[in-house]
Amino acid sequence: MEALRAKGIQLFHAAEGNKDAVGEHALGMLLALFNHLMVADAQVRKGIWKREANRGEELAGKVVGIIGFGNMGQAFAKKLAGFDVELLVYDKYKQGFGSDQVQEVGLEDLFERAEVLSIHVPLTEETRNMLDIAFFRRFRHSLFLINTARGELSTFQALNQAFQEGLLKGAVLDVLENERFERFSAEQQAQFQQLATRKEVLFSPHVAGWTHQSYAKINEVLVAKIQAAGFSGHSA
Repeated sequence: MEALRAKGIQLFHAAEGNKDAVGEHALGMLLALFNHLMVADAQVRKGIWKREANRGEELAGKVVGIIGFGNMGQAFAKKLAGFDVELLVYDKYKQGFGSDQVQEVGLEDLFERAEVLSIHVPLTEETRNMLDIAFFRRFRHSLFLINTARGELSTFQALNQAFQEGLLKGAVLDVLENERFERFSAEQQAQFQQLATRKEVLFSPHVAGWTHQSYAKINEVLVAKIQAAGFSGHSA
């Protein structure tokens, strides 16, 4: 950023373009986990018909916590509007966003009340490994975790330990601490294999914001911002 500023180069960011994709994906993964959809589908394809074993969990009535209320956090909150949940939101750098649908709370309230937690923060030195075992131990309830933000917010080891201690009931993970499987360390390989055996974990390959529509929207947002900044795209 310093180098760009020194050279007078403007940087444009288009998070608005894929916020709806992220919100839908996070909600979709959570509902799939609650209703055992991946497991049930695989069983039925094999001729296995287990109704009681696949009894689902309802989202209605749950207390859902969101950390980070930027484009992604707001989009996820909007998608939850029709699900009869109590919505708690904490953002360290934003205030005054509470509404009839969203309760603006401090971290302690989140720790005390949240049953589902969705993370929507950028990766910075402050947030790297934010979701460590000490963090999970601060929650009163065992959590369902949603991470569509950045994998480096937690480690495989911390997630496994949280499951082992009963601090996590389930997790939907669109991102991993290392997304290059061929570059896993021996420790990462062992911890990931353990995490991957858990039926209460649902993975996707960093595609929450990766839809056909978001591809177009991101470009539209960038073009609009570039034009608003006075760049026509035509050489003199």
